[in-house]
Amino acid sequence: MRWATYFAVLASVLSVGLALGVSMPLVSLRLESWGYGSFAIGVMAAMPAIGVLLGAKVSSHLAARLGTANLMRLCLWAGAVSIGLLALMPSYPVWLVLRLMIGVILTIVFILGESWINQLVVEQWRGRLVALYGSSYALSQLSGPVLLGMLGTENDFGFWVGVALLVVSPLLLLGRSGAPSSEACSVTFSDLLVFCRGLPAIAWAVSLFAAFEAMILTLLPVYCLRQGFTAEIALAMVSTVVVGDALLQLPIGALADRVSRRTLFAGCAVILLLSSLAIPLLIDTLLIWPLWVLFGASAGGLFTLSLILIGERYRDDALVRANAHIAQLWGVGCLIGPLAAGAGSQWISGHALPWLMAAGAFGLIVLLLRQGAFGEVVEPV
Repeated sequence: MRWATYFAVLASVLSVGLALGVSMPLVSLRLESWGYGSFAIGVMAAMPAIGVLLGAKVSSHLAARLGTANLMRLCLWAGAVSIGLLALMPSYPVWLVLRLMIGVILTIVFILGESWINQLVVEQWRGRLVALYGSSYALSQLSGPVLLGMLGTENDFGFWVGVALLVVSPLLLLGRSGAPSSEACSVTFSDLLVFCRGLPAIAWAVSLFAAFEAMILTLLPVYCLRQGFTAEIALAMVSTVVVGDALLQLPIGALADRVSRRTLFAGCAVILLLSSLAIPLLIDTLLIWPLWVLFGASAGGLFTLSLILIGERYRDDALVRANAHIAQLWGVGCLIGPLAAGAGSQWISGHALPWLMAAGAFGLIVLLLRQGAFGEVVEPV
């Protein structure tokens, strides 16, 4: 196994997590200070979802033409430019366009990076090494809000830190090998439907986690502010959720190499349901802090286990295309989640965010009770 390449690809993807973690909450807090409501902030949070869908469609084609490593480097540098423009052009309509561009660019990075990692790892270590990726990515996002709290939200330093990370990280990929090959073809929604019919539980879980992540970085700070907490405490709560995601992924990955991955999957869904329902009840107590940990760990566990199950089934172009479907599902979740939570928070209930997560977890549990939730799949058409 190419360990140096594994850690180089891991580090380049982690730079994206840190860049997003430090810049995206700043976008939401800045909009809140400008007087925008929850729905407008939700629309901003949902814009990258459209970009995700576009990026997923063209990733395989561009990788075949430019090469996986070359395309990843170009996209990382383009992401640096997009985040820099957020600082230079503080305008809601302009930010909508820039968030769309960030969605396209960084989706391609995630598709290729996750495919490259899953291609490299050996089967007996798959659970632990994919979990290390998930845990490290969560830690990079955790470091973002923490760093933003240190830098302050009244200036643009958070944006420029993101720019610096995405300028430097492509250099780590120079001379690396072992990337999956790809064919010059687009990934369509009809292909996605075939994928979803083959692995419906994974499709639902990925969409649910995408909604979770989009809302955690963008709407959770606003949710906490409107529950009466300061901006510093709100960012600390976001960080605590990500801590739960990060700290428990390695134990989940280790268990996935030893026990039934489907049983772990179901357990994460149940814990996510219970923790989501408990948030409105415990938000004003000290118990909210360990609850945030469980909330993040259970949601992150669903995504990590989904990647593990994908990696054990596919290789090369099929793996790239499977991860493109994961990205398409991510786009659906990122689009629906913030819009639904933003609208619900503004017009229905201030606790719409945890209730939406509870509803999604309940739907996943119902799906898991049906036969064929993890049905055998063949290479995507």
